Amino acid sequence: MKNSKVAKTVIIVVILAAIVLAYYFYLGHRTKRQEVEETVVATVVQSLLMRDLEHNYPPTPKEVVKYYAEITECFYNETYSDEELTQLANKIQMLYDAELVANKTQEQYMQDLRDDIADMKGRQLTVASYEVSASTDVEYFEQGEYSCARLYCTFYLRQAGNSSRVASLERFLLRKDEDGHWKILGWELVED
Repeated sequence: MKNSKVAKTVIIVVILAAIVLAYYFYLGHRTKRQEVEETVVATVVQSLLMRDLEHNYPPTPKEVVKYYAEITECFYNETYSDEELTQLANKIQMLYDAELVANKTQEQYMQDLRDDIADMKGRQLTVASYEVSASTDVEYFEQGEYSCARLYCTFYLRQAGNSSRVASLERFLLRKDEDGHWKILGWELVED
């Protein structure tokens, strides 16, 4: 009889110890889960800069122009440091054909970019949205030894205090480089 009481007591103590340990385990993991949920969300600038173009280059002309438009929208709409502006400029230049990049020194490019951004902000203009041509509207053609593509992107600009938008249609010319990546060779504003 005494042995069965001791055995029952030992079993009860073991069960209570297991319950206490399980509760502490639950509390410890619940706190970690809450910390994971409280992860800081990346800003638009940070998410654009995190894109790895070396291993995940946009596969089509449309995707290249779309990423270009996202960065352009960021230039005129977001707040960023001077270092982030330089990083964004480097990122957008990765989308450019080597011939286009060679047209200006890095210092000239950065100064022109800063001037353009200051001009847009001075006129209180932002890029409200953009629209890239449908994939079926991309015109593919051969130019000498190069594969080329032509497509359009409409940027909708909005001035502060004005709800109406102004459309700015741009025609992009891209060509494939030696790695098979579509690179922006140039663009022009399409007049009505």
